[in-house]
Amino acid sequence: MPKSKPVNVGLIGAGRIGSFHGETIARRLVDADLVAIADPAPNAAANLADKLGIESAYTEAADLLAHPGLEAVIIATPARFHTDVLVQAAEAGKAIFCEKPMALTLEDADRAIAAARAAGVPLQVGFNRRWDQAFAEGRAAIDAGKVGRPQLVRSLTRDPGPFGADPARIPLWTIFYETLIHDFDTLLWLNPGARPVEAYAVADALVRPDFREKGFLDTAVVTIRFDNGSVAVAEANFSALYGYDIRGEVFGSSGMVTMGDVRRSSMTLFDKDGVSNDTWRRDTDHFIHGYTAQLASFVRAVRSGKVEGPTGEDARDALTIALACIESVSRKQAVPLR
Repeated sequence: MPKSKPVNVGLIGAGRIGSFHGETIARRLVDADLVAIADPAPNAAANLADKLGIESAYTEAADLLAHPGLEAVIIATPARFHTDVLVQAAEAGKAIFCEKPMALTLEDADRAIAAARAAGVPLQVGFNRRWDQAFAEGRAAIDAGKVGRPQLVRSLTRDPGPFGADPARIPLWTIFYETLIHDFDTLLWLNPGARPVEAYAVADALVRPDFREKGFLDTAVVTIRFDNGSVAVAEANFSALYGYDIRGEVFGSSGMVTMGDVRRSSMTLFDKDGVSNDTWRRDTDHFIHGYTAQLASFVRAVRSGKVEGPTGEDARDALTIALACIESVSRKQAVPLR
């Protein structure tokens, strides 16, 4: 059987995560070619294209979408642009991988889903934890009935500290829209068949209290009730001084699975200062295999038309919880999920 030609992929958004995705397509996947990059920032696309040996760089997404032979796009722009770019790509007939969050409102989520459906193109969303080996094995154990009926579910995200970003440049509610959105997808995925019915959230500025009055929140805890009786908890903080800490847990009627480890490996140092482990410090190091696996699955979806990973509907479900959390913090009460 003749070998299939590589899928021609374009990248829209040459920031930190976009650059990493571009490098994955260009250097880590043998069945995909990165053929073009677009970013409106001066020289951003050109600089990344030069680094990766790509000939075509644009400042407009429309120009990239018109690139000859282009089959698929990765959207890694700032979140507020995701939906418009996604719709534009769907209307151009391109398969779409969109970073999370796919949208910031349910109306935009519906618009994105409808555009991909109308165009008949695959739409996959970047919830990379599903592709991490530990999380994937945890879900497999749940599917095999090894933990019984889920009763308590947990997911946490603690970004590595010290926190050094400028809070004034971070959009409001980022902790729910862009951080805990991962945890919401994870909790839904680890509790298959269950529907969330209520969310209660508390959030504060504990890392940067000086920005509390300006609305920047860096710490949050969420409780979610499901229709199968299970209760889930998600938490996030922007400054874990010990490293990048991502974990999940499902406790059930027959057992428990835990997923994630802040330690880089099982190697432990024993010396005069005690016992120590190196820890993860960047998401692109911790989840390099998951990030690569999700794009490999996207390439397969371009060929088959069938999305294996998180869909637009999955992204909408996670967004529904994020929006309920924002309402819960604002009203200081639990919010029913519709």
